[in-house]
Amino acid sequence: MIVYNVTVHVQEQVENAWLDYMLGEHLADVLATGCFLDARLSKLLLNEPQGGITYSVQYTAHDQESLERYQSEFAQKLQADHVARFGEQCLAFRTSMQVIAHIPASNP
Repeated sequence: MIVYNVTVHVQEQVENAWLDYMLGEHLADVLATGCFLDARLSKLLLNEPQGGITYSVQYTAHDQESLERYQSEFAQKLQADHVARFGEQCLAFRTSMQVIAHIPASNP
């Protein structure tokens, strides 16, 4: 499994519009590519001294090839739409991670 993580620093004045866009459109568009198994949107629990709020969007891909297909066929258009809507009010950086182990909690 591969986790594709997009960390986004969102300015406070566009936070609600950004969340509406992500939950109402963008996440569904990314998942509709067929490259990912699921998505998770999380808010970092920290105070930003420079203002704004930081979110993490994590997409799970079955394998590296699925992530590479997303990046080569779909990412540019979807990222361009995000930038067109929010410009520098929402700054993102992306990382990918290979899942080495997933250990569910045991229930006593």
